[in-house]
Amino acid sequence: LSISSAVSTLTKEENISSMSRSAQSNTNLLDRPLGRSGGRVGGSSDATSVSLSAFAYVYSELVQYHQGRAASVSELERRLESAGYGVGLKVLELVAYRSKETKRETRLMSMLQFVSSSVWKSLFGKAADSLERSIDHADEFMIVDYEPITSTFVSVPQDLGQLSADAYVSGIIAGVLDGAGFSARVTAHSVDLEDGEYSKPNTTGMPPRKDKAVFLVKFSPDVLSRDAA
Repeated sequence: LSISSAVSTLTKEENISSMSRSAQSNTNLLDRPLGRSGGRVGGSSDATSVSLSAFAYVYSELVQYHQGRAASVSELERRLESAGYGVGLKVLELVAYRSKETKRETRLMSMLQFVSSSVWKSLFGKAADSLERSIDHADEFMIVDYEPITSTFVSVPQDLGQLSADAYVSGIIAGVLDGAGFSARVTAHSVDLEDGEYSKPNTTGMPPRKDKAVFLVKFSPDVLSRDAA
């Protein structure tokens, strides 16, 4: 009886262990622990990074999906922005959790620096190339990226010539800012490079870019008045 009980107990323990391993392997990605590094897009060897080619394929499908449901270029850009907005809200929570910061950014410039550095590194493996303030308008700021992955591998047809394929990223920025209490309108623009402005060895096999992505951030009046107080 004791041997039978021991075998029965061992069998139960093995079954429980097997079920536990099976449950861990089937755990939804969103239910896994958040305190990991990685999760960005690029060619890093980190197992949690996303393949650039995989992202380019999925993003191309996303653009085509919304293109088939949009009646104009502006509507297509709004759809891409909306798709990125929800991602921005989640990215804010994730980056804040992983950085283990106990304080909340309350100053406008500190928040923009957080977006152009911490958020950019978390998503793309590098900081944005520059953060600039508009000379003409006090409520406008610009985040510049010379190699945005959302438009590097996207070919815009002539009938959609004014389309900014980086509208998805502008939606992410808006989501991060809005989630942190900094309401703003964010739009993506392609600006031609000036001679000698940017030079880097081309490792993508694609023709050298002749433009850069400029994400124009226009804050609401209440955010500016709060920051000036």
